[in-house]
Amino acid sequence: MVVLAASIISKSGKALVSRQYVDMSRIRIEGLLAAFPKLVGTGKQHTYLETESVRYVYQPIEGLYLLLITNKQSNILEDLDTLRLLSKLVPEYSSLDEDSICKTAFELIFAFDEAISLGNKENVTVQQVKQYCEMESHEEKAHKLMMQSKINETKDVMKKRASELDKIRMEKGKLDKGGYSSISGPRVIEKTFSDMNISGTGFGSGSGLSGIGADMDSFASKPKGRPSAAATAPGKGFGMKLGKSQKTNQFLESLKAEGEVILEDAQPSSVSSRASPLIPSDPITVTIEEKLNVIVKRDGGVNNFDVQGTLALQVLNDADGFIQLQIENKDVPGLSFKTHPNIHKELFNSQQIVGAKDPNRPFPSGQNETPLVKWRIQGMNESNLPLSVNCWPSVSGYETYVNIEYEASEMFDLNNVVISIPLPALREAPTVKQIDGEWKYDPRNSVLEWSIILIDQSNRSGSMEFIVPPADPSTFFPISIGFAASNTFSDLKVTGIHPLKEGNPPKYSQRVRLVAANYQIV
Repeated sequence: MVVLAASIISKSGKALVSRQYVDMSRIRIEGLLAAFPKLVGTGKQHTYLETESVRYVYQPIEGLYLLLITNKQSNILEDLDTLRLLSKLVPEYSSLDEDSICKTAFELIFAFDEAISLGNKENVTVQQVKQYCEMESHEEKAHKLMMQSKINETKDVMKKRASELDKIRMEKGKLDKGGYSSISGPRVIEKTFSDMNISGTGFGSGSGLSGIGADMDSFASKPKGRPSAAATAPGKGFGMKLGKSQKTNQFLESLKAEGEVILEDAQPSSVSSRASPLIPSDPITVTIEEKLNVIVKRDGGVNNFDVQGTLALQVLNDADGFIQLQIENKDVPGLSFKTHPNIHKELFNSQQIVGAKDPNRPFPSGQNETPLVKWRIQGMNESNLPLSVNCWPSVSGYETYVNIEYEASEMFDLNNVVISIPLPALREAPTVKQIDGEWKYDPRNSVLEWSIILIDQSNRSGSMEFIVPPADPSTFFPISIGFAASNTFSDLKVTGIHPLKEGNPPKYSQRVRLVAANYQIV
């Protein structure tokens, strides 16, 4: 009939490897194998044993037994031939000790399956069994080649990105040596606006608008992070050091690989910045900024679209504070202004001139910016969005394919665009199949960041495709978006400065900026 099981056991009856060819419970096979050593008599030269239900055909191999369990109606000559074939196969895959047998258990089971099919012996030789077990898989080869190509591609992207970062550091180092430059130059000092609440207090000569921007940072923004080697003064007894050691670069690269944000080219610490702030080249600087608070539905429609703007003034000298600002803006539906209590509201509403109620008091001077006018735009719809993002996750087998595309409005050229997509917890970075721009995976926060340096007429639309293990589509939301632009919705700008005292109008510069404070796809 058939072979019930092929097993390798120890002298005590412990099962090391056992392959059953009929339906048999674990308790049943363990009981048969445990009973075998008790049935074997010492000093007897037999090759088989019989009980009431089964026949044991066995062969000692050093300290183990190679054992076939068959029913009593099977052909014992054929069973002995099968036993001899298995006894030749075992040494081909393992040493004849318990540890080696356990380590190569699956290889032995595969070999047993090639020699015995459905309980009957196959007409094969040892060499044929080895050839069948070692048969090459085209799918496995293709998978290994694909994985290796991904690894090589990732290494190339890392090298390219590293070279770009080195170039950016060198350019920043050159700009840092030149000090402050005006708004028209390549280096624009960015101002971080925080609390802009207005309280009604009076102007103080040479002091500041009391109650406005009391907690504003100094004019020169102070980035957080460690100062770079170029920005740190050399210590006593040491010459000037250029660049960084190789060990330092390797350490920073390892931190970046773990998801740490390393600001290598940060300015000196806040203490040194306060001690020697950067001096603007123009006596008057006007900063115009609009912040976006946008929440867009993933299936279309807008939950919230709010634009808030601020006009802030910085005057270096008291003598230049006796001025009025002539402004103009685009007529936008839903635009409403709010001025500081000490600004002449009638003059602002009738002639769009920003001036103090008391012309004998100058605008405050110093290194701090003073917010003078705030505005808000409401009632905007989806057609006014600067950037639209669509995410299409789809599960296919054991993988999730995620396609993301963006479309930018013709109204704005967007800088430093970063689209952050949350991901499920992953053991390794996602596989990016196609991308317009650059990408970075943050393993600590499980976020994939898609970066585009500039979106203009040449790339108003773009896409990215990546693959992750199976995940729920809601895992990839909310998507957070960050960007900046050099023009605003209101298109507000200062067209001129009118001195209140005799003399020529002082020189001034203005910075215009649109930023995405909170821009999400939910």
